[in-house]
Amino acid sequence: MRLVFCSVACWDSHVADARHRDAWAVEAKAPSREEWEREQAGEPAPAPAAPPVPRKVVTAAPSGSVSAAPPPPAYTASSGPALASSYERDILIVVSKMKKYVKDRSGMNCSDGVVDGLSDHVRAVCDEAIRAAAQDGRKTVLDRDVPKVRR
Repeated sequence: MRLVFCSVACWDSHVADARHRDAWAVEAKAPSREEWEREQAGEPAPAPAAPPVPRKVVTAAPSGSVSAAPPPPAYTASSGPALASSYERDILIVVSKMKKYVKDRSGMNCSDGVVDGLSDHVRAVCDEAIRAAAQDGRKTVLDRDVPKVRR
């Protein structure tokens, strides 16, 4: 059962369309019979049960894809970062945005095969930016680490 309490001011300035969802509405839930009897007897409420721990199901990676990357390795500024050899080969391009850009810019259509090549280019640019940040002794890639656009 759900109870909604409303102050006197609410009834004085009642708005039929508001359905009592204005600032004066307070929602409350009635206790169950067991909770009410426990409260009347003066017994403390039982401690809530801990929420269940979500399970993580790990399966074998499908063929053609690489497993998730391990945590990034530690590095020193002099040696540069050791880039992980395995990483997820997800698509890094928003395909619909890329196709719209090509269409708006040239009137041409764009094949789905272009996406993998562009994602590889983005990965290469990110790798260059990672190396530039490491050479400066930083663990944060900044905009100045990203190479300039090649035209």
